[in-house]
Amino acid sequence: MARTTDDTVTAACRRRGSKMALRMVCSSVLRAGTDLAVNNVRTFRNSARVCRWTPPLGPMPNDEVESENLESLEKYRSYTRYLKKAEDEKNTSVWWKTYRKHVEDRDPEHGAERVNIGLPRYRTSRIAEVRERRQIVKDNKKNIALEQATRLRTFKIPLDRVQEGWERSSGPFQIQRLADHYGVFRDLFPKAFFLPHVSLGISYSQENGHRVHYGNCLTPTDASLAPQVGFEAEEGSLWTLLLTCPDEHLLDNEAEYVHWLVGNIPGGQVQLGQELCGYLPPFPAKGTGFHRYVFVLFQQQGLVDFSEDARTSPCHSLTDRTFKTVDFYRKHQDSMTPAGLGFFQSQWDESVTNTFHNTLDMKEPVFEFVRPPVYHPPRVKFPHRQPLRYLDRYREGKEHTYGIY
Repeated sequence: MARTTDDTVTAACRRRGSKMALRMVCSSVLRAGTDLAVNNVRTFRNSARVCRWTPPLGPMPNDEVESENLESLEKYRSYTRYLKKAEDEKNTSVWWKTYRKHVEDRDPEHGAERVNIGLPRYRTSRIAEVRERRQIVKDNKKNIALEQATRLRTFKIPLDRVQEGWERSSGPFQIQRLADHYGVFRDLFPKAFFLPHVSLGISYSQENGHRVHYGNCLTPTDASLAPQVGFEAEEGSLWTLLLTCPDEHLLDNEAEYVHWLVGNIPGGQVQLGQELCGYLPPFPAKGTGFHRYVFVLFQQQGLVDFSEDARTSPCHSLTDRTFKTVDFYRKHQDSMTPAGLGFFQSQWDESVTNTFHNTLDMKEPVFEFVRPPVYHPPRVKFPHRQPLRYLDRYREGKEHTYGIY
């Protein structure tokens, strides 16, 4: 009986102790919460005091626009008016610092104006173009055979006419964008560009797969011989054709190797021109990736003396073939103008080794690690403590399923 009473008293004491502890914890939490709330209020008050509204240094953009009455705004009604308004706003000085200004402060040459060193663009009248299109639409509507072929899905689009229309309209601009994308103007003509008005037809073989376009890939084997180059030219005109590679030089990153140079080409007959440097096939070193090979066509004002630019034939010295397109153009800029462009990409294959050893008479540079084949010990007749796939490593097939050993 006494032991039961003692147990009851002990349990009661424990309950009182737990209640006291709970009260102390709650009071401390309430105090902490109150202090935290006060601190938050003080912080908000201080931040509000610091972040007071200050008036702008000048008029903000679109201040004159009433957002509640957008219908009252003047409509542009044509893209020409909108473009003119945008150019005026672009040239207007503002008090704030634009993103372009931030970038120019870090890099003064960023976004600098490039010089157009190409031929001037002669654009026909817009009214004449619209009239021509309307006349074509009228003629097509009256053509019964065209309507029947379209309805029966037998109409064939002449790709030659499409190509001609593209070359006359948006072709030069798209070629310029491709050349900018591949960095051709940046590496050949720093701070300059040109519109390739003259279309180049470059083919290394009769097959369509070996033609040079604007950045397509060809192997050094495909380009082992001089290509057939054709372009439209007036009688009596003179041209210069250049093939260079800005990525191939082994000693100087800023220099190039000239692969082909023909000057004083009469009309469009490249074979009748003065060959200043014989053709050398591409030789991208192993491990250096894709290299760009650029054809540049220059239109001459008259007969040019290229005696200083001529190389010995055959020219198998890389030192003599070291070249810079921008220096060549600066030397003859008064007598020639870039007019055509074409380029392709190429990377190493087995023919490059032959070019280095037999044509250039030098060791082939290799810029990547050639991993040796996996070594397997001689096969034993009774393999002791070997995995079940032991014989897979000695199979004659190309694909092996090696086990864990």
